[in-house]
Amino acid sequence: MSNPRAFSDLSLPLFDSDDCAAPASERKAKQPSYLRDHRKRLRDRFLAGGPAALPDYEMLELVLFRAIPRRDVKPLARALLDRFGDFNGVLSAPPDQLEALDGVGEAVICELKVIEAAAHRLSQSRIRHKQVLSSWDALLDYCRTTMAHRPTEQFRVFYLDRKNILIAEEEQAEGTVDHVPVYPREIVKRALLLNASALILVHNHPSGDPTPSEADIAMTRQVTRAADALNIVLHDHVIIGKSQELSFRAEGYL
Repeated sequence: MSNPRAFSDLSLPLFDSDDCAAPASERKAKQPSYLRDHRKRLRDRFLAGGPAALPDYEMLELVLFRAIPRRDVKPLARALLDRFGDFNGVLSAPPDQLEALDGVGEAVICELKVIEAAAHRLSQSRIRHKQVLSSWDALLDYCRTTMAHRPTEQFRVFYLDRKNILIAEEEQAEGTVDHVPVYPREIVKRALLLNASALILVHNHPSGDPTPSEADIAMTRQVTRAADALNIVLHDHVIIGKSQELSFRAEGYL
């Protein structure tokens, strides 16, 4: 029986798969040497120092290398940051807004959205089936990752069991830039179906300011009354802004 090569011996095309698959002479013809050297330097710096070693535009370049194998992507990386603000803003930008930018096609959008989805799944894994109140920072990190840069309001409910372990997390409603419809009875009805004993409400403010509106406060009181009637605890309502969040519990609204 032949001995297969160990994984460590294999040359895997983690970047620029089209270029890696071609003969070396063809790769050199297609890609200028200064571009190959620049990409190698960026990868080496990233592997040696991690994400802290690169500013946002160079992190974006690393992402774009695979989607655009043989072109200088620095101008596009800077254009994306100018349009969407920062690395997280680029990743979470809606596909139609990304596509409106010159130089962004299906391949670029796919690469950005794959990384966004990976970030969401990683942060979600840190709270799934966990005791949420003792993993509060992880919950906030997840909410920031998934909601802070959304262009419209989204309302989510985290359903917990008697030990405050997360049993379900669901999007209850999607709204506009400054409003999201919330139905307290539907939230409590869903809690009963899931046999949940406690709730955490979360929604985002696309404006970036997490200060609650009068409507936010009134809705939270309605959910509290509906939950109390069925011995369901509302632990908190968190509003996610672009750079900070607000806890109703910490601010005395609950």
